[in-house]
Amino acid sequence: MKSILNLFVSIVTQPAILVSLIALIGLILQKKKFSDIVSGTIKTMVGFLVLTGGAGILQNALSPFADMFQTALHTQGVVPSNEAVVALALKDYGSQTALIMFIGMIVNILLARFTRFKYLFLTGQAMMYVSCITAVILMSAGIKGNVIIVLLGGLFEGTLLTVTPALCQPFMKKITGNDKVAMGHTGNIGYAAAGWIGKWVGDGSKSTEDLNVPKSFSFLRDSTISIMLLMSMVYIVLALAAGPSYIEKHLSDGTSAIVYALIQAGTFTAGFVVVLQGVRTVLAEIVPAFQGVAKKWVPNSKPALDVPIIFSYAPNAVLIGFFTSFIVGTLSMFMMIALHTTVIIPGVVGHFFCGAAAGVYGNSTGGRRGAVIGSAFNSLLLSWLPLAILPLLGSLKMAASTFADTDYLIPGFILGKVGQIGSIALIVTIIVFTLIVIAASIILNRYSNKAA
Repeated sequence: MKSILNLFVSIVTQPAILVSLIALIGLILQKKKFSDIVSGTIKTMVGFLVLTGGAGILQNALSPFADMFQTALHTQGVVPSNEAVVALALKDYGSQTALIMFIGMIVNILLARFTRFKYLFLTGQAMMYVSCITAVILMSAGIKGNVIIVLLGGLFEGTLLTVTPALCQPFMKKITGNDKVAMGHTGNIGYAAAGWIGKWVGDGSKSTEDLNVPKSFSFLRDSTISIMLLMSMVYIVLALAAGPSYIEKHLSDGTSAIVYALIQAGTFTAGFVVVLQGVRTVLAEIVPAFQGVAKKWVPNSKPALDVPIIFSYAPNAVLIGFFTSFIVGTLSMFMMIALHTTVIIPGVVGHFFCGAAAGVYGNSTGGRRGAVIGSAFNSLLLSWLPLAILPLLGSLKMAASTFADTDYLIPGFILGKVGQIGSIALIVTIIVFTLIVIAASIILNRYSNKAA
């Protein structure tokens, strides 16, 4: 049983394997030629490995960024990092996390099959992280019995991962220009909020991608060049602020601090280029292959994929969202220091991926103003909500890291607060949540039928 569970976890937490299996099944269901099945499956897997490899390059380049930032400001505190906190949590909640994830996948498929929310969540590591925080909060709230924990946790996770892509889909249509792919990330609540804010306060006619660049600087229209130049300035300033001697002693292994900063900027830019290539490959393969699954198993369903899938549609918004988010996170940190609260240090990786996505969503409805204000609002959520959720995480509340994205923080805070009332209240809340989603689907279907 343990080896089977380990195989399942290994498959679903590797997006390249999970999505290529979906592509394989879809191509087989469409009765494609053997050569097309092999080609489509391999290209989907390789495309995802390219995408995740690019994301890994970005994270590696951002790691010294965070180190230089903390050294320059002489700041210590809690750093939101999903990877770090989950690694700690799995020591005590590993088996419950895996089983919740399994039940959650089944619930997601059933809800996608029988409700109007036709989204299959395919970002494996995000599924595991949601399972983990669910297990932590249920057990910290005093729910007894592994069977109840797993069934309740799976019901909650499956419902959450079905409905959050639906919140983002109106904006995904604007971003991608079609309705073929959905957002499968754990910042969806924040992204949808950025899209709504952009709609309310922005100006959609002034896109970040239409920034006027003088002819003499037309080379800046190339995103590779503009990203490299901008990140070079940022890394060099940080390196000088942290101190060249510190950089050369602790980070660069003796290499000049300026040269090291340029290499990190170049590495970041290279990671971005790799991500964009992976996105193009994945979209070219997974969407046609997914049609087989959609037609046979879950009619009209859409694959909900990881956050870099939207970066190629608005590269300028990506940078604007990242820097806006990080600046707001830094200002929030100084405010926490002044208020003598626990200090949430801005996690560079979280602010990059979530801030960038919020910028793209805000830009889709509100242009440049929407990108700035939408990513700023999302950053406030990422900066202050960890303070609210820390006391609800049981043995993890004293850890030096915590959960980072809105779809952990907001549902986790609600579950944790309800859990303080009592286990019965928590059980009822999770069941009611699922029933509300089903009822909303029925009501929306009736409204759509009347409108038609």
